[in-house]
Amino acid sequence: MSTAQQVPDILSPEFAADPYPAYRVMRETAPLIWHEATKSYIVSRYEDVERVFKDKAGEFTTDNYAWQLEPVHGKTILQLSGREHAVRRALVAPAFRGSDLERKFLPVIERNSRELIDGFRHTGSADLVADYATRFPVNVIADMLGLDKADHPRFHRWYTAVIAFLGNLSGDAEVTAAGERTRVEFAEYMLPIIRERRENPGDDLLSVLCAAEVDGVRMSDEDVKAFCSLLLAAGGETTDKAIAGIFANLLRHPDQLAAVRADRSLIPRAFAETLRFTPPVHMIMRQSATEVELSGGTVPAGATVTCLIGAANRDERRYADPDRFDVFRDDLTTTTAFSAAADHLAFALGRHFCVGALLAKAEVEIGVGQLLDAMPDLRLADGFEPAEQGVFTRGPQSLSVRFTPVQD
Repeated sequence: MSTAQQVPDILSPEFAADPYPAYRVMRETAPLIWHEATKSYIVSRYEDVERVFKDKAGEFTTDNYAWQLEPVHGKTILQLSGREHAVRRALVAPAFRGSDLERKFLPVIERNSRELIDGFRHTGSADLVADYATRFPVNVIADMLGLDKADHPRFHRWYTAVIAFLGNLSGDAEVTAAGERTRVEFAEYMLPIIRERRENPGDDLLSVLCAAEVDGVRMSDEDVKAFCSLLLAAGGETTDKAIAGIFANLLRHPDQLAAVRADRSLIPRAFAETLRFTPPVHMIMRQSATEVELSGGTVPAGATVTCLIGAANRDERRYADPDRFDVFRDDLTTTTAFSAAADHLAFALGRHFCVGALLAKAEVEIGVGQLLDAMPDLRLADGFEPAEQGVFTRGPQSLSVRFTPVQD
């Protein structure tokens, strides 16, 4: 097994600036690394990350979320296993798939996207991150839950603090304190609303969660609050970075942008390839339940395992020419890219596969389509070059574009 000294450190400025060369070195020469600063074993090859996520042999747990997630969200569905997890997932999952998603929430997604685009469609310029991507998924989730969208600045501040807490690999005390403070503030905000919604249910997702029952089990106020907190953070941060990533990737490949503009059925392909090429979440942790043999050595029982999605999704053992963005690649299956059978790792896999994957797909298909309609000759602003930021989550911090406004 390798030590962190042999490869660029995941906490170094060099890594933060561009992790992909380091990922390549890890896959080739150090597929299993003990990282002292984070007290975790780092795995980078596709086959190993896939094995950890699918966990067919019961070798890995989500016990790490007790210290990684619970301080900011409370106890969430991600920490549960077995029957307890299955029942809780059955309580929340129906709202995020099939007829409920289409009937209730597609109009919400369409309306929120249109309202944001109306703010800049006539100007000929925009920052697709600040003006759209960071606002769109949070507005959708707030609207779905029946919360006041006027509170958007609070939601955004909360989820930014939560994501910073999750990615606080260096242990910054101020980031930790801000994350823990967010849990208190969010509970003070949400619990009265949850109690009121139980008394006076509506047609919103929060009312559905309050009323949901499976095998005699219902969610407590704390369960509902924790799930809403998780939904805002996970659904906001990831979809935000995915939409920005899609446009950054397409703008760097004008021929592929033209193809997607001409054939909107390619939007899911562009989304799937962006999830592989520049995933919003670069790292997910698990805990080993037993001693496990992986590429490069042995992980002892009870250890934290840091799975590098950003590295595994560019593994040359799995993908041809993995450092090339290509919406037409034939080794990525679009039809399963948003299900637990996905052959990229951006949504994890197995029983903890992202419950909001189809919601994200719907947001991206609608949002990207409406943006392309509003910006027919979309191009990067003169002299602007998109730059990704982040280590735990990663994406363009801004995306300045120009276009000729569509005349009504």
